Amino acid sequence: MIAKLQCVVLDCADPVGLSRFYRALLGGVVNRPDPRWSLDDSWATLHTEGLVLAFQRVENHRPPRWPDPARPQQFHLDLEVADLDRAQEEVLALGASLLDESDEQRSWRVFADPAGHPFCLVRH
Repeated sequence: MIAKLQCVVLDCADPVGLSRFYRALLGGVVNRPDPRWSLDDSWATLHTEGLVLAFQRVENHRPPRWPDPARPQQFHLDLEVADLDRAQEEVLALGASLLDESDEQRSWRVFADPAGHPFCLVRH
């Protein structure tokens, strides 16, 4: 095992509004204090039993239109790791691609799986 699922992140125009929608469906706590994230107008969370959903503002968000491949589903996984450099080596060896190496001091890095879906490795 390389990583632990930290949260599922959905792109949207209104992070707090969407987190409240999912709270009404799933229960849980919107924007519970958590040292893993900074909460602001561009990021909201919903802590449910056993799972955290996060909502990330995307400027000019274009919602998916299922099953239209021109407007695909939009989300990414945040995967928690103890050693970011080691985990990077391991996921690259499995066929992932590094998408964002702009700041190696950050606590996360962005990759794509072999099919092109983005995911983040996040230092624990």
